[in-house]
Amino acid sequence: MTTTQGINVSRWLALTGVTVFLLTAGCGPQPNQELQAEAVRLRDEQARAAEQLVALTNQLAAVRAEQSETVRRLLSRLEQLEQREAGQTRAAESAREEEGRARAAQEEQARRFTQRIAQLEGEVGALQAGRLLPEIILPPDDGPTVGELEQRILVAERRRELDAEAAEARARALPELSIGEQGISFRSADTNFTVRMAGLVQLDSRTFFNDDEWNEGNDTFLLRRARPILEGTMFRNIAYRIQPDFGGGGAQIFDAYVAYELRPELALTAGKFKGPVGLEQLHILSALGFNERGLPSALVPLRNVGVQLSGKLADGRVEYAAGVFNVAGDGRNPENADFGDDREYAGRLFLRPFLSSGNKWLKDLGFGVGGSYSQVSSNALGLPSSRGGRVSGYTTPAGQQFFAYNPLAGPVVGDGAFWRVSPQLEYRVGPFGLIGEYAISKHAVYNSTTFRSADLEHHAWQVAAQWMLTGEPASFGGIVPNRPFSPQGGGWGAWQLVGRFGQLDIDDGAFQGFSNPANSASAATSWSVGVNWWLNRNLRVLTSFTHTSFEGGGAPASVVDPSTYLPPATVTRQDENALMTRIQLAF
Repeated sequence: MTTTQGINVSRWLALTGVTVFLLTAGCGPQPNQELQAEAVRLRDEQARAAEQLVALTNQLAAVRAEQSETVRRLLSRLEQLEQREAGQTRAAESAREEEGRARAAQEEQARRFTQRIAQLEGEVGALQAGRLLPEIILPPDDGPTVGELEQRILVAERRRELDAEAAEARARALPELSIGEQGISFRSADTNFTVRMAGLVQLDSRTFFNDDEWNEGNDTFLLRRARPILEGTMFRNIAYRIQPDFGGGGAQIFDAYVAYELRPELALTAGKFKGPVGLEQLHILSALGFNERGLPSALVPLRNVGVQLSGKLADGRVEYAAGVFNVAGDGRNPENADFGDDREYAGRLFLRPFLSSGNKWLKDLGFGVGGSYSQVSSNALGLPSSRGGRVSGYTTPAGQQFFAYNPLAGPVVGDGAFWRVSPQLEYRVGPFGLIGEYAISKHAVYNSTTFRSADLEHHAWQVAAQWMLTGEPASFGGIVPNRPFSPQGGGWGAWQLVGRFGQLDIDDGAFQGFSNPANSASAATSWSVGVNWWLNRNLRVLTSFTHTSFEGGGAPASVVDPSTYLPPATVTRQDENALMTRIQLAF
């Protein structure tokens, strides 16, 4: 109760007594007019004091009503929170300290609220003591206090926050799934494990244009490659890759290896993978400028089975690789064939001296050399592959065999020293890219029928260039169009102009008892031009024209019937002209 209110109550009590006295005095025969006026004035003041008392009482009632409404809302909210809380785990240990601070703050708030109620109740009690109004009796509060309710609400809300944090932590612990341009990938929450499922599909068309329709190549569609790819990492430093191929009429494993990268300077790879010899052979298959690799790739292995150490030094300016493998003949993709004790030692050193110079004209210049050495013990698998024909030999960029070892003169096998060397160069600046490659393959051969042996040294070289007509940077690892093809968005993808020129020369000694000079050519010279359309990062269309001319070979099988030819004379008797197209999907 305020001081003013106390004075008003006192005056009201005094006026009450005076009024009684005056009324009593007024019963006499001669009332005093001044006293009556004073009594009227006192009654007015008494009425005003009563009005103030009523207002104070109303204020108290409003406070109590507000308190009751607050309690009702808190109870309703508590009921909702308790329903949500059902089935949830106990609060985490880390939240107890925060709950204690919240409890102390709530208790302080409840204490202040209780003091205010006590103050109002004291004022009402003082008024009741003056018997101005009937005694106001507040009903006992049997339910929880406001402080208790709000404390319970804070606890429930904190539990809810902890449950949300736990749910978020569980979500972060789940593997992350990603589907996009690079295939389907999974990654563990700690990034220690990754899995990527990718694929490569190449549908080719080959059309040959020759003067002799009886001996021209077969015009055909073919599923050149169909490769599902599974790769990923374990414990971050261990990488793996499995890549079979179901194109070409059969299933074959191309990659199956595990690699441990201790640091960028040192990695160990074991399994079946690309050997470190040829430059274009090491380029990504899905990014090649033509349907098939150039002639130097015919003198290096496709894959090897073995182990290899590799790495990058001096911030990537020096690349090296050295390994021990099973012997693989030129152009071969060896399986788990038995080579006995035969082993092949291969290595490569490649330099990019201006990589960190900042000079745009030189920073992407690289050059180096790759090579291999082995001793082959009378094994036919040491000879070139039989792709494009029925026996070991070499093929044109269009896939037709122009040189073959002659089994009619006796079985020819590799027997003795077998070495390769391949100087190489790579250059890019802006939309222009260039590679130059030279390959020498020298292997000892043996004819078990004629008992003839020889060291044959074959040479091949090529220069290949690319120009991005739409301005993207040239790349040997794949093109990402600046504006992917979209009829709605107006993008036309990336357009690439490509060209190359190369030659493969056969050792003359091969025609002294190991190959038939009437059928096989002693050299093939080839040039190709093409236009490639990258609709987007994953889909592209390749179109190229290839012309190949031959030296030697092409003689008819019989002087009686000059229109009859034996392979590979069916190819070498005239120049080869081929239009090659491809639709490729890679992700």
